Amino acid sequence: MTRKDQAPEGPTAAAPAASVGARIVVMGVSGCGKSAVGQRIEQALSLPLIEGDEFHPAANIEKMRQGVPLDDADRAGWLDRLGRELARHEAGAVLTCSALKRSYRDILRAAAPGLRFVHLALSQQQALQRVAERGGHFYPPSLVASQFAALEDPAGEPGVLAVDACRPLDEVARQVVRWLRPPGASPPRAAGRGALG
Repeated sequence: MTRKDQAPEGPTAAAPAASVGARIVVMGVSGCGKSAVGQRIEQALSLPLIEGDEFHPAANIEKMRQGVPLDDADRAGWLDRLGRELARHEAGAVLTCSALKRSYRDILRAAAPGLRFVHLALSQQQALQRVAERGGHFYPPSLVASQFAALEDPAGEPGVLAVDACRPLDEVARQVVRWLRPPGASPPRAAGRGALG
């Protein structure tokens, strides 16, 4: 299981002290590129990847497949599961999760003190186009508007980096790695291809 409006670049809070042992949530609405960016950060920092969608109960998946938005009650158990998963990865992990509301993010923060968030920001039109173009996913384009209605901008919260989700994926990942890397540290090296310096 472990495994557009222009968004402002740069962190909304001071950069973390180190990437070693970092626990990071790649967040944003459906279609923003959470999985693709999460995979690149995973490779660059040699951290396990936790795909949040894989932890949804079957009832949530079916509800979304039918075009019905999830509510706070639907997400409560899911967020608790993700919090437990983060807590058990004390050496660090990358989690992909929409984390739309401040209360959702605070549940995850309580489970993993020092948790950082990377917000992949884009416009509703851009998200709708991306979701409509992807195939084989349970999430329908009709639900994109509901995610934007629920989204509470994390700007100003501690440990948040806002990134333009429409930039090239490798550029986004490099920006995140630079943000996490302490001053003067050597670039992280990951085994295999695709590591970012």
